[in-house]
Amino acid sequence: MRFITAVLLATSVFGATAAQAEMKITSKDLTAGKSMADAQVFNSFGCAGKNISPELTWSGAPEAKSFAIMAYDPDAPTGSGWWHWSVFNIPADVAEIATGASGDKKLPAGAVEGRTDFGMSGYGGACPPAGDQPHHYQFTVYALSVDKLPLPETAPAAMVGFFVRANTLAKASVEVTYGR
Repeated sequence: MRFITAVLLATSVFGATAAQAEMKITSKDLTAGKSMADAQVFNSFGCAGKNISPELTWSGAPEAKSFAIMAYDPDAPTGSGWWHWSVFNIPADVAEIATGASGDKKLPAGAVEGRTDFGMSGYGGACPPAGDQPHHYQFTVYALSVDKLPLPETAPAAMVGFFVRANTLAKASVEVTYGR
């Protein structure tokens, strides 16, 4: 009985240590639970934002071989949400993506941007239908167990998401809102 108690105690102590080292994400451009700034809003489809990809910084990742970023709106009236950004094959030694990195040759060497639901590669900002309740935008960084995903830059975000989730070691998200 003492052995079982010792094992349970050790598991809870080491489990707490592992939980304290969980992956986290921060952003100078996005504040969790707050409205997205016009800088990150799309500039088309009736929206007049600047369509600038946000800065993202992450820490506490496990021994990853690469990283991926996915930005998703689960509230889009499509039946399947809306993919706003997918970046994969981010090298393992990277822990930050600068503001405006999308489409401006500021992504780390080797990183690939997949196609969004706007039909193009690169960041596509928030642009919910006028009059809808504010939508939620989830920016997630994934620590991956593989160096590279076997995908071209023309890969749609849903396909990128499939490969990302199949190889995820850990993830961290920040969720913001936007309505018009």
